Amino acid sequence: MHQVALERVPGYGREEMREGVARLLEPLGGMQRYVKPGERVLIKPNLLSAKPPEAAVTTHPELLRAVILEVQRAGGVALVGDSPGVGSGRRVAERSGMMAVIEETGARFVPFTESLPVAGAGTFKEFQLARPYIEADRLINLPKLKTHEMMTMTCCVKNLFGAVVGTAKAAWHLKAGADKELFANMLIELYRLREPDLNIVDAVVAMEGNGPGSGDPCPVGVLLAGDNAVAVDQVAARVAGIPQQLLYLESAARHMGLPGSRREEVTVLGPDPDAVLERPLRLPHLSDVQFGLPGFLKNRLRNQFTSRPEVVPGTCELCGVCVKACPPAAIRVQGGRLRFDYQRCIRCFCCRELCPHAALTLRDGWLLWLMKKTGRRS
Repeated sequence: MHQVALERVPGYGREEMREGVARLLEPLGGMQRYVKPGERVLIKPNLLSAKPPEAAVTTHPELLRAVILEVQRAGGVALVGDSPGVGSGRRVAERSGMMAVIEETGARFVPFTESLPVAGAGTFKEFQLARPYIEADRLINLPKLKTHEMMTMTCCVKNLFGAVVGTAKAAWHLKAGADKELFANMLIELYRLREPDLNIVDAVVAMEGNGPGSGDPCPVGVLLAGDNAVAVDQVAARVAGIPQQLLYLESAARHMGLPGSRREEVTVLGPDPDAVLERPLRLPHLSDVQFGLPGFLKNRLRNQFTSRPEVVPGTCELCGVCVKACPPAAIRVQGGRLRFDYQRCIRCFCCRELCPHAALTLRDGWLLWLMKKTGRRS
């Protein structure tokens, strides 16, 4: 059985968070179970983009503070690093409040700028992963619980995609991002190259709706922890109220027979995860109903069975973030407006995820619209 600790922590007050993390880790054996004196411990938060803590886009800085202090009490050397979707890690750490915590605690920020090749053992034969991620003695994964327009939910396993440095993420979206199941398999294979020693999930305030970058903060009031990221993700999905059939990563892990991939293998230490929220987190826009279609139909009817990104009138500032972030280079600025090449677009929605102005929406293809309308009537 794989143990996942669940602890109620209603807010981000400094002492409240410090005490909450200590209570969370106690039934698992405390931080000293995971960190030994002198070890270099990489703490990997979610540094998606340069947003303030109250936006619920990034891991909260007070949770980072509490974890750094626990690592230091155990005798470890605390390092903090991640690679954001766009821009520099240092800029995101500053804007999110994490850099101030790093400096105040005496931890060290290690930007993910240099990669090392790591041989894959599955469908994908090689990954290029950040040097600090590979070379640290211990890895503590610090994700934010959020909905995700491509994967439905992002938590422990998905957070490790940040080990891919900068624009190399776009290359992975091109390789695997046009198929959600294949992308989930890639993320699982990446996770297995270096499984975190400990995962601590920030679900004090989660994100619902059009996450991971444009959704809405939602108070949940819990932290989760465990050494098996797949098992922790399962419990996080129960807290969020997300149906199993929409969890692509859980399905991929179960298909591969990974430890912790079946719910009967997981023991929850703490409150009932199914009773934390009165209602489930609001899910992202349903953007794809191609599943199960033969390949030749998918290719011909993709635009009709999927959603496509469009500009919300009067909101786009032509900052160019989406143009630079688009993996297949399907967006350009022309004539003072954004232009989309929907034949090249792979529907990864990186443009919406990283837009700093929430200027993009989704428009359904007519068959997707019809199926949703029919489903609402039935």
